[in-house]
Amino acid sequence: MESNEKPTRRSFLDLVIAVFSAITAAALAIPALAYLWPAARGGGAERVQLEGAADMTAGQSKTIRVGSTAVVVVKDRDGFNAFSAVCTHLGCLVTWSSEQKQFFCPCHAAVFGADGGVLSGPPPTPLVRYTVIELGDEVYISPA
Repeated sequence: MESNEKPTRRSFLDLVIAVFSAITAAALAIPALAYLWPAARGGGAERVQLEGAADMTAGQSKTIRVGSTAVVVVKDRDGFNAFSAVCTHLGCLVTWSSEQKQFFCPCHAAVFGADGGVLSGPPPTPLVRYTVIELGDEVYISPA
């Protein structure tokens, strides 16, 4: 037998609640899955050329992107050093002070040394170091 019944207000509301529940579940599940599998977000082992490296003087820095991460590249007397610009405390972006030769995080007054090590503040670990490859005047930065 076929049912020729009209939809009721109750069945319509049940459908609306089911659709919104499914949307909410998807909105919560997608970020959770991205957190559990961070490699799926991109990144990878790419190598990025540092533009204008030959023009940099000792103490100068440049911020570039390697994959999806901001990286601070600092030139010193011996060459280049590269560190993630993301503070290991809460993910704020650090800046390089050429006068004090330190990285500063403005969020919670964290201070990192020229080697990326924690000098003061709440960060639990040093800045992540990146690999620097110098080929003549060309400088490449890649994840460690």
